[in-house]
Amino acid sequence: MATEGNLQAPTRHPIDWKNPEYYNEDAVFHEMERIFDICHGCRRCVSLCGSFPTLFDLVDESATMEVDGVNKQDYWKVVDQCYLCDLCYLTKCPYVPPHEFNLDFPHTMLRAKAIKFKKGEVSTGEKFLASTDVHGSLAGIPIVVQTVNAVSNTKVARKVMESTLGVDQDAWLPSLATKTFRASAPKPKTTVVQDGAKTPGKVAIFSTCYINYNEPGIGLDLLKILDHNDIPYVIVDKEKCCGMPKLELGDLESVNESKEANIPVLARYANQGYALLAAVPSCALMFKQEIPLMYPHDADVQLVKENMWDPFEYLMQRKRDGLLKTEFSTPLGNISYQMPCHGRVQNIGKKTEEMLKMIPGTTVQTHERCSGHAGTFGVKKATHQQSMKIGKPLFKAMATMKDGSKPDYISSDCPLGGHHIAQGFEVNGLGAPTQEHPLSLVAKAYGLS
Repeated sequence: MATEGNLQAPTRHPIDWKNPEYYNEDAVFHEMERIFDICHGCRRCVSLCGSFPTLFDLVDESATMEVDGVNKQDYWKVVDQCYLCDLCYLTKCPYVPPHEFNLDFPHTMLRAKAIKFKKGEVSTGEKFLASTDVHGSLAGIPIVVQTVNAVSNTKVARKVMESTLGVDQDAWLPSLATKTFRASAPKPKTTVVQDGAKTPGKVAIFSTCYINYNEPGIGLDLLKILDHNDIPYVIVDKEKCCGMPKLELGDLESVNESKEANIPVLARYANQGYALLAAVPSCALMFKQEIPLMYPHDADVQLVKENMWDPFEYLMQRKRDGLLKTEFSTPLGNISYQMPCHGRVQNIGKKTEEMLKMIPGTTVQTHERCSGHAGTFGVKKATHQQSMKIGKPLFKAMATMKDGSKPDYISSDCPLGGHHIAQGFEVNGLGAPTQEHPLSLVAKAYGLS
C-alpha cells in the first residue's frame, strides 16, 4: 500500500541527459501524465507558481475532469510555466524519491524543456536573453557602456527590445558596469591562511556573470568583508557562465560547454585548498546540485560540489570556527529580507538571516516566498506580468515589519530578485525603502562602506 507522505530524506536521481531515450517525446508525455495525475490528486503546490494552476485548470476544464481528458499538447503550457525554482520538490511534495511514487516535477519539466529545445522550438530572443556572457561582453568598455545603458533605457529602445527579443518594456533591466568586477577587484590585504576546523582559510571567488558585468559593487563588498576578517582570496583566473540560464531553456549542450570550461579551473582551486564562493544563489546551486546530477561519476564535478559555498554559509561556519569578527559599528534599523528559492534549495539554513541578526540595532524579518523573478521569466513579455503577480504576496508581506513599522532596507541574496522586489514595491505603491544586497548591508554594518 502506498504511504501518504515521505518519512525519509529526499534524494535526487542523476539527470540522464546523454541517453537518447531522455529525448523521447512519447516517453516524457507518459511520465508527465503519471506525475500530473498524482499532482491533480494532491494540489498542495497550487500557490507556488503558474505550472500548477495551469495544470489544474486544464484538468478541471476537460471533458473527464481527470488528467486523461487533457490534450497532451497542452502539457507544454504547464512546462512553459516552470522556471525550475525547485520549491515544489523542496518544500511541498510528499512524494519525492525515495517515496515509491518517485515524483520529481522540476526535473521532469527540465526533460521536457530539453526536448523542446532540441526540436528547435525555443525562440532566438529567448536564446539571446540566456546568453549572459554575450550581454556582458560590452561591460567595461568606455563610452560604449554609457551609450548602451542610455539607449536601452529609452522608451523607443524598450519597445524595439519587446518586439524583437520579447523583453517586456516595463520590466526592470540591469545596466552594464563601467568596470567589471574582475577588472576592479583589489589584491587581498593578507596572505596569511588560517584554516578553521570546518572552513578553509582562503577563498576563490567565482565572479558570476551578473556581479562581473552588472553589479560589481556586490562582489567588492564581499572582498571587503573577507579582508576585514583576514581571509585571503583570489578571483578564479578563468570562468564562463555557470549555465543556469541555459538549463532553464533546456539547452543542455550549452550547459555542458560551461561545465567543460569551469570545472577544471574550479577543481584546481579546490585541490589547492580553497573554499569556492559564488555570490549568486543560482550559480552556487548549479555547482552544488544540477551539474553534479548531470555528471554523477565525474570526480572533478563532485570535488567542486563539495567545496562550493554560499558566502553566508561560509561566513557563519567561520563564526563557528571562532574566526569571524562580530563587532559591528553601524546599526541598520529594519531589514525586510527575502531568502530566494535557489538559496533555500541549497539546504544550508538561514545563514544570511543569522549574520544580519548579529548586527546591533538591527531588526530582521525574513520571508521565504518566491519573488517571481526566476531568471529571464521576470523580464519576458509573455511572463513579466505573471511574475509580478506571483511576487505580489511577497511584496506586500515585506512592506511591513511585525511591529507595524516600515523597513529601512529590502534585501535578497538574489540580486535580480532584489531589484524585482523593489519594482514590486513601486508598482504596488508600497513605499520606497533602500534596496541593498545582504553582502553590502554587512559591509555597511562593519563600517567598510
